[in-house]
Amino acid sequence: MNIKEAKDQVKNAITAYFTKDEMGDYIVPIEKQRPIFLMGAPGIGKTAIMEQIASEMGVGLISYSMTHHTRQSALGLPFITHKTYLGTEFDISEYTMSEIIASVYDMMESTGIKEGILFLDEINCVSETLAPVMLQFLQYKIFGKHKVPKGWIIVTAGNPPEYNNSVREFDIVTWDRLKRVDVEPDFQVWKEYAYKKGVHPAVMTYLEIKKSDFYVVESTVDGKHFVTARGWDDLSQMIQLYEMHDIKVDENLIGQYLQKPQIAKDFAVYYDLFQKYKSDYQVDSILSGGVSDKIKNRARKAKFDERLSLIGMMLDMVTSDTKDAVLADSVMKDLLEVLKRFKSKVLEDKKGVMPAEELRVLINEKQRLLEYGKEAGSISQDTQQSMKKLIQILEEEYVMILQETDGQTAYDIVKDDFNNNRVSEFKKKVAYVGNRLSNMFVFSEEVFEKGQELLIIVTELTINSYASLFISKYKCEEYFKHNKDLLIYERQKGLEEEVKRLNLE
Repeated sequence: MNIKEAKDQVKNAITAYFTKDEMGDYIVPIEKQRPIFLMGAPGIGKTAIMEQIASEMGVGLISYSMTHHTRQSALGLPFITHKTYLGTEFDISEYTMSEIIASVYDMMESTGIKEGILFLDEINCVSETLAPVMLQFLQYKIFGKHKVPKGWIIVTAGNPPEYNNSVREFDIVTWDRLKRVDVEPDFQVWKEYAYKKGVHPAVMTYLEIKKSDFYVVESTVDGKHFVTARGWDDLSQMIQLYEMHDIKVDENLIGQYLQKPQIAKDFAVYYDLFQKYKSDYQVDSILSGGVSDKIKNRARKAKFDERLSLIGMMLDMVTSDTKDAVLADSVMKDLLEVLKRFKSKVLEDKKGVMPAEELRVLINEKQRLLEYGKEAGSISQDTQQSMKKLIQILEEEYVMILQETDGQTAYDIVKDDFNNNRVSEFKKKVAYVGNRLSNMFVFSEEVFEKGQELLIIVTELTINSYASLFISKYKCEEYFKHNKDLLIYERQKGLEEEVKRLNLE
């Protein structure tokens, strides 16, 4: 299955394991909860989906790579203790608490989060001395004498033998205690993640043209050559940072992440061409509606690969705009809720305290939630970004009412700022993004007419979570018009495939 299907499988299992009866006990006791084992090639996104699941479910996440652990760090250190059995004293060996188990308790203590995921990666590549301890843990969820706390689900991961020489084969007894999920690389599924992550458009359009270069692992006389989803993701981030600092992106950099020379060379050539297209086409002018006839004529005459690059650049800018708008929308909702609570505090509770002090309490509460969420891994990067922006706005409101002693006056100030400034600014942002979205369609309709390029644009906007959220809430007539064409086109293609399959021609 692909990584998206694997994520659903893991999430569904965790939901089942977290289910409690009417007495508040877990229906499946921790001893009977099979650890989930994700089996898949390296760099496929196994760790990434665990971060997503934890943030989506609002639970904690602790991750360890077991190849970094020794028997002592996993099991704990031995010490001598004295015990009496049937009137006779004995010296016996016990173990201190495992670092891994202790980290779970530490998170529970520091964040207050009582449920979470303990994710152990590369468990089938542990050392000879650690292997028996690991097998005991998988079977009994215990390191030494210390169990995993109730409410913490064990998810593990490992690589197939063909990718790692140190892989250990589990016996049937061990496999029979695991919930195994096999994962395969899938570019189309990865695209959804890549759009959300903001992967560089040069990477996206290159892989759209050369899908076979998305994931490659091969052995040659010169050693192992490989390109993974993680490699593309990390390369994308580095390209963006290099561009930010005006540092040249060359084949030397690319080869550090894409460790198959031919693919690194091909992408380096494509990246240079992509940068030329970016300069030539002046995409920002297209989206602002002021594009020249010269650029339109070039797009009309361009080959499909060049058109695909242009589409990628337009989509990158537009989807970045929609992301900003969607996150701003989230901030506005949260801000409204905080201001409602502020109103209740200063107008209804009648405690006689300073309005600024009440707002400071609410700000500190949001800051604690942000800190705990970051530490536990229970909130996504988007949520963290939104919370930081919310706190920034609340700090600005705090400064405005710092000298006010009357609750009504203070509330009127923040209410007026929200209605006349914050809402107005947000509406302008939405209108700006909607206009750029429409201009992309107007340009594409004119230069591509009824070609498949418009269908590609609609498809990519639909895949992108930010774009689809923005369009569903704030509409885009051009999108819905072409989306209808896409549905008709897909239905027609589906019928053609069915006819071929049945040999009815």
